[in-house]
Amino acid sequence: MSDLTTHTTDVDRPVSGAVPVLLTAGGLAAAFGVASCCGLPFLLATAGLSTAWLGGIAMLAAPHRTFLLAAAALCLLGGGILLWRQRAVVCAPGSLCARPAVRSLTVMGLLFGLGLLYLGYTYA
Repeated sequence: MSDLTTHTTDVDRPVSGAVPVLLTAGGLAAAFGVASCCGLPFLLATAGLSTAWLGGIAMLAAPHRTFLLAAAALCLLGGGILLWRQRAVVCAPGSLCARPAVRSLTVMGLLFGLGLLYLGYTYA
């Protein structure tokens, strides 16, 4: 028997359930850094919350704003694509991607990250 019949490619393998969650978390962190200088303090002050604690984060994130914007966009896009691809893949019982709560939180995290990314891009 030849090796060609037993060889599987990376395209045939299902995506791990933790990868979209990790990409979403990374995108949220980068989007939070971008939005911490201008958009997020404005939004929180409008809601009546203090924004003094964002000063240190904003000073660290401001010089790296362009990189954080790109990283947040790529992470959120990658997390969304992988989450969408998981719909077609049957998850094993008990795996991370089989839990509806994890999928729902990942979708909410993606939407929240896109909102932070928009605030950071628009108001900075």
